[in-house]
Amino acid sequence: MSTTAVLTVASAARREHLERQRRVLAEVAPEALRVEVWLDETLPDGTLPDETLDAAALTLHVPPGPHGLRVGEGRNRAAAAALAAGADLLVFLDVDCLPGADLLPRYRAAAAAAPDALLSGPVTYLTSVQRPSTAAELPGHTRPHRARPLPADGEVRVATPDEYALFWSLSFAVTPATWRRLGGFHDGYEGYGAEDTDLAWTARAAGIELRWVGGAHAYHQWHPVSSPPWRHLDDILRNGAAFHRRWGEWPMGGWLDAFAAAGAIERRGDGWARVA
Repeated sequence: MSTTAVLTVASAARREHLERQRRVLAEVAPEALRVEVWLDETLPDGTLPDETLDAAALTLHVPPGPHGLRVGEGRNRAAAAALAAGADLLVFLDVDCLPGADLLPRYRAAAAAAPDALLSGPVTYLTSVQRPSTAAELPGHTRPHRARPLPADGEVRVATPDEYALFWSLSFAVTPATWRRLGGFHDGYEGYGAEDTDLAWTARAAGIELRWVGGAHAYHQWHPVSSPPWRHLDDILRNGAAFHRRWGEWPMGGWLDAFAAAGAIERRGDGWARVA
C-alpha cells in the first residue's frame, strides 16, 4: 500500500493558518501521513497552548539558527521522518496553504508518470476577505497566479530551463529517489528567502525535470505582507549573497531593485549592501 506524506513547517505566527490546513487535509486526504515541523525556539507544548499540537501528525522540532527560522532544514527533517515511515511520495505544503481536493491525486498521477521529476502545482493567492475553511469552498476561489504556467486540469507540462526561476516551494512533490538526488534544501539559508530558488537551480544542474502539474491546486491563505518585504531586507541580503556564492548570480532581483530605488541598498562590486 502506498503512503503519501504531507510535510509542513509551522510556527506560532501561523497557527490559525495551520488549523485551517489541518481541517481541509482531514477532508481531502485523511489517509495521508502528516509531518509537522515547528520552527519556533521551543516546542508548542512548552510556551504555546497544548492544543497547538496535533496528535494525528508526526511532530518534530527544528529551532531557529542565529539568523532566523531554518525553513529548509525543517523541510529536510520532515522528509527524513516521512521516508523513515515508508512514504513513497513527499508533498511539501506551506503552512499557509490549503490543499485542493485534487492536489494529492494529481501529484500522485504525475509522479507515477515521471518519478524522476520535480513536480509543482498552481497556487491561488486568496484575498483578505476569502477565508475558506472547508474543501468545498475552495474551487470557487480558484485564480492561479498569472506569473506561472497553468496546464489544463490533468495535464502536465515540462518546464523550460528559464522556467526554473518560477519554482516556489509553497506546494511541490517528489518521489524519494528524486529527493535523494536533490540532496534536500541547502543548509546555508536562514530566515527569509532564496532556499526555494536554490532547490530549483540544484534540480536544473542535476538534469531533473521540473514539471507543471495541472489541477494540483493549492490556495495560499491571506496574511499581511509588504512589497518589497522591508522586514526581511537583511535576510534577503544575507541569503542572496549565499546564493550568489553558490550560483554566481543574485536571486530576488525585483526586490533588490525596489530596495535600491528606495535608497536602502546599493551595488558594491558584484554584491549588494545597505546604504550607511
